[in-house]
Amino acid sequence: MGELDLTPVWLTLRLAAVTTFILLLVGTPLAWWLAHARSKWSAMVEAVVALPLVLPPTVLGFYLLLALGANGVIGGPWSELSGAALSFTFSGLVIASVLYSLPFVVQPLQNAFAAIGRKPLEVAWCLRASRLDAFASVIVPLALRGYITAAVLGFTHTMGEFGVVLMVGGSIPGETQVLSIAIYEHVEMLDYGTAHTLSAGLLIFTFAVLSLVYLVNRRYPAHEH
Repeated sequence: MGELDLTPVWLTLRLAAVTTFILLLVGTPLAWWLAHARSKWSAMVEAVVALPLVLPPTVLGFYLLLALGANGVIGGPWSELSGAALSFTFSGLVIASVLYSLPFVVQPLQNAFAAIGRKPLEVAWCLRASRLDAFASVIVPLALRGYITAAVLGFTHTMGEFGVVLMVGGSIPGETQVLSIAIYEHVEMLDYGTAHTLSAGLLIFTFAVLSLVYLVNRRYPAHEH
């Protein structure tokens, strides 16, 4: 076994960080709307958000590959504007990861917002706080546990992706070869030593992060409303 190449590790951490950041931005208004909307459309949107939980990753990855390709509904316009493809690129991985990890961020936030309700926000409005200020200063602190859970689940789930990232990004060293794919390729080459080192590192990291989240949640219980 030669020197351990950590490039897939840093690439995976970068992908997970970018994906989680985008998911928190996109997931916050979506989760708030789902927590309080009572229309038939909300049920359909909620079902779409939850699809990655039950849909085989290869199925989602296949349709994303078609959408992000040079002739796809997303990849086509992008290619015309930028002159570059989205499939088999880091940008394509980010898009795929955001969609695949969406329920792991939206659902904890939705549960937190539903538990809080609208009353604290309406009280802040009565005190002449702007909508954005009221949400940031009142709702976000009350939903902090939900945000921590959402961020950790989104981050760790993205780190463990395999089927979707393989379909959309392939295995280009330094560009799309994330940790899960690197482990698979080392196993294929019967390089079990390197595969074990990478797998054990991912296992220990994920276990430590999840343990920390549960410890924080136990020490700081949710607010009663």
